[in-house]
Amino acid sequence: MTDFKNILSKAKELESKMKESQEKIKNIQVEGISGVNSVKVILNGDGEMVKLEISPETIKEEKTIIEDLIVAAHNNAKSKLKTKTAEEISKATGGFNIPGFKWPI
Repeated sequence: MTDFKNILSKAKELESKMKESQEKIKNIQVEGISGVNSVKVILNGDGEMVKLEISPETIKEEKTIIEDLIVAAHNNAKSKLKTKTAEEISKATGGFNIPGFKWPI
């Protein structure tokens, strides 16, 4: 019976840490860059784009080039967000791997 109580205690502790991590993740902001600082995209912890910066030199480029740079900057930011999210979850779980668990990003 003690083992079961211990398991429940650990589960509640993990739940608390995960809630704390979720709050921290919401406040994360990451910057994705493409080109030589041609385009910058900032995403929040929910994966929403909160800012887009296009350099004056880039504005003079062809539309398709600008579109490609925006996509590349967004993908760069998304990759950084996944890394930061995974790090935060790892801190909360102590590196404990939860099979099938995927963070909603």
